[in-house]
Parts: sequence; structure tokens; C-alpha cells
Amino acid sequence: MSKAKHAIYRLVSLDGSPHPVLDAPYESIAAAEAAASRWCEGQGSARSDCERGIGLEVQTSCGEWRTLGYPSACLLGHGARAKKTGAP
Repeated sequence: MSKAKHAIYRLVSLDGSPHPVLDAPYESIAAAEAAASRWCEGQGSARSDCERGIGLEVQTSCGEWRTLGYPSACLLGHGARAKKTGAP
């Protein structure tokens, strides 16, 4: 019987390189997205839209990383703030 291996996730920059602040192993998609949201609301809030963009990857069984998607929480948060402040 094979042992079930838990997936490991990480956050990357839009260019696919490890995120300069959030590069760490996450045990779930929810944990990774929560970390991204906290960063975007705090330290990342002063960054440009491009710098705030984050990709989510999962490690495959052979050790490679595959992109799952691009959580929009940071960019959506920026848009909501812009509506409140009138900022572009």
C-alpha cells in the first residue's frame, strides 16, 4: 500500500520566481491564500499592482513545481481600496 503524500504549496511572483517575502511551504491552498491576503493588506499594500501579483504553485511527486493559478485577493483588495480613496 502506498503512503499518501500531502501536497505542498508555495507562493511565487508573477514571473514564476519564489516570492521574495512569502516563499515558504504551505500545507494547503487556504493557508497559502491567507498568507498572501495578509501580506497584501499589510506590507504589500504599498507595492505596485505588478509587485502585488502572486502565483500559487504545488509541488509534484517528482519535486517539480506546477502553477495552479493566480489568487486575485491582492489585486481585488487594491481595487476595493481605490474605490474608497478615489486612487487609480
